[in-house]
Amino acid sequence: MPTALITGVTGQDGSYLAELLLAKGYRVVGIVRRSSTTPYERIAHLVDRVELISADLLDQHSLVEAMAACQPDEIYNLAAQSFVQTSWTQPVLTGEFTALGVTRMLEAMRRVAPKARFYQASSSEQFGRVLETPQRETTPFYPRSPYGVAKVYGHWITVNYRESYDLYAVSGILFNHESPRRGLEFVTRKVTDAAARISLGFQRELRLGNLEARRDWGFAGDYVDAMWRMLQQAAPDDYVVGTGETHSVRELCEVAFARVGLEWQTYVVQDERFMRPAEVDVLVADATKARQRLGWTPNVDFRQLVEMMVDADLARHRIAAR
Repeated sequence: MPTALITGVTGQDGSYLAELLLAKGYRVVGIVRRSSTTPYERIAHLVDRVELISADLLDQHSLVEAMAACQPDEIYNLAAQSFVQTSWTQPVLTGEFTALGVTRMLEAMRRVAPKARFYQASSSEQFGRVLETPQRETTPFYPRSPYGVAKVYGHWITVNYRESYDLYAVSGILFNHESPRRGLEFVTRKVTDAAARISLGFQRELRLGNLEARRDWGFAGDYVDAMWRMLQQAAPDDYVVGTGETHSVRELCEVAFARVGLEWQTYVVQDERFMRPAEVDVLVADATKARQRLGWTPNVDFRQLVEMMVDADLARHRIAAR
């Protein structure tokens, strides 16, 4: 039984990855930060099958101890300060978690689990002000937020440790991936939750920033499969993962509100307060390498994804209102 260690196991990607690995017969160990509360909602259905161990990306010693204790075969570093908007108000904290946290993980691996295989969660936000479209593994990075800058550091330190210490370490440059488990602060979930609440009479309007921003949106459950596939290859390499299609925030609103029988224009208000200081207008993946080498393709399309999220939010609010 192989052992997988996951940071960020209580997050969206971590919960889907834990499900996938458990189904494949892995022993799954999740790193959680010690806290007076237990925010395990996303893994509540798995908590009796996943081993949880306390450690912190800000504390090198705790990471060394965690790896020494579980002796992982695979390490998935999914933890980060992952909300782009927050990175503008907390840039230093974002750098500590999202950039230097990767170095601490790699250094812990180098010291106590050098034969393990390491996955780093890179991001399409690294491309930022894109220098070519679509974006592939060779596209230069031009990040447009403290989050994007931190992710570029995490990406390159992973490459550096791979080449310097002969570690099996890869980066998955994942484009936007969503699900009903996405946090409410992200625009996709903000829209689907608002559509559900407005249709039920719990909310009157939805305020958003740039409606013309376009993203390559896929389903998180599909994308964790790509993560796993990267660590099964004979040699480590980096891969772009995405659908190859873009949709605007405006289209997101159209599909979400149509699912509940409403016209989105009646309820959505564009608000300057939600505009980014430096906007990323369009991101779209060229995932040819992932298709050809990993045999990976997405199964859930944009409309299916948005409708899945709206349906889940409707069900949640209806249960809460009983």
